[in-house]
Amino acid sequence: MADYIWINYSRPRPHWYEESQESRDALEAKWSEIAAASREKGGEPLGRYHIRGQSDFKSVEIWRFGSAEEAFDHWTRLTGAAFGQWFAFSNNIGLRENAG
Repeated sequence: MADYIWINYSRPRPHWYEESQESRDALEAKWSEIAAASREKGGEPLGRYHIRGQSDFKSVEIWRFGSAEEAFDHWTRLTGAAFGQWFAFSNNIGLRENAG
């Protein structure tokens, strides 16, 4: 299996904080279902980290996928569930380099 790493940098948009807690919980539940589906398909979450210092973003989430298409599918499902409407983001994807 190839080793593709997907990195998602994000920060809540201002209107996220104006939304009710119930509405935010419902959106986060949808995104959690997407993550669970990606895990079932072989994706592996490597962690979510709070960013400190000079950054435009609040957090970074890192996943390992077997192919670029699997990472793209994960992201497509997240954007279909309104993630980009509520969070500013930047994504990177990379393939492991052979050391040596």
